[in-house]
Amino acid sequence: MKMKIRTFAYFLGEAFKSFRRNSLMTLASIATVTLSLFILGMFLTTVLNLTHMASYLENQVELSVYLKDGLTTQQISDVERKIRGMQEVKTVTFINKDQALSDFKERLGEQSYLLDSLNGNPLPSSFAVIFETPGAVRQAAGILEQDSAVETAQYGQDTIEQLFEVTRFIRIGGTVLILFLAFATLFIISNTIRMTVFARRREIQIMKYVGATNGFIRWPFLLEGMMLGLTGSVLAGVCLWQMYRWGLVQLVDHGLAFLPMIPTYPFILQVALALLGIGICIGGLGSAISVRKYMKV
Repeated sequence: MKMKIRTFAYFLGEAFKSFRRNSLMTLASIATVTLSLFILGMFLTTVLNLTHMASYLENQVELSVYLKDGLTTQQISDVERKIRGMQEVKTVTFINKDQALSDFKERLGEQSYLLDSLNGNPLPSSFAVIFETPGAVRQAAGILEQDSAVETAQYGQDTIEQLFEVTRFIRIGGTVLILFLAFATLFIISNTIRMTVFARRREIQIMKYVGATNGFIRWPFLLEGMMLGLTGSVLAGVCLWQMYRWGLVQLVDHGLAFLPMIPTYPFILQVALALLGIGICIGGLGSAISVRKYMKV
């Protein structure tokens, strides 16, 4: 049965009246909802950024394909063609012996004089290969090492395997943490709204005695809970937006702009909309659960 517009307007008006009559309880409830959703949003943005960083680092894994000495131009071209023909190859860069030595000297910095005593150039030519996904790196290394023109193919196996373990832990642990915080937020908000309903239990009982239906009693409280969730989630979203922007500015000011953080827009807007939906749903659900107890007269 569809609710008439006039009836809905009455329920909405009753919800606003309740806001005014119980202003202190309303403010306390909004503050609790705001704080709970803000903490949830902070953890959510932190976990999502850690996951983003982990994915970024995974995608920066470079496979170094070292070639044997004495290869002809044709043999080097054949290896390059073989690499480019592999799946998920993003970039392929050829580094000749002279460039490899120059890069090595640059990395040594002030200690580059140590290379002056070398007789010739012992560094091999190589290809630096970046793939779309980290899983493709291992497979490509195994294939290329079987090529007769390749000395070895390395991607820092031990370090990268540890990186893969860390990224898996971040994704799984982050998901579990977000779910735990979501349930904790539901519990806190539901109990806060239950206190609001408890303060008005006599009003509910009187309405039952004079013949009001369950739906007539429930709807103003349901709308009130949804309004509490809406108000608290909007405030939490605004605070989260400002906090995130401030955090990015601090990273730049402290020389950490190189960190692959997710840009503010539209990321925080999406998180704020998620908090908005969570706040409204939890507010309505908390009210429905709380009112049900006091309608058993």
